[in-house]
Amino acid sequence: MVIKLRDNLGKKEIINNVKSVVGFSSNNLQKITDDIIEIIADILITKKKINIKNLGSFKVMFKKEREGRNPKTKKEFVITSRNSITFKASTSLKEKVNEI
Repeated sequence: MVIKLRDNLGKKEIINNVKSVVGFSSNNLQKITDDIIEIIADILITKKKINIKNLGSFKVMFKKEREGRNPKTKKEFVITSRNSITFKASTSLKEKVNEI
């Protein structure tokens, strides 16, 4: 599989790269990609964690309200509490990235 390298790989580029390997139409790959993203989001909302073998794990973390500061103006403000998503790469993915 040959991937065209860019600084920031978007959904269109992923679809085009998969299309060159698999041969499905762009519309089908667009629907499949959107469905995969929607399924991952739904699982994160309901179960708060998802593990994908050879890729890594996504986890929803709750961040408490805290005070922040603009480093330029030194003005303080409150950062509201919120859910945040973290990603931890699998060992096999780390090994593949470090082979380059």
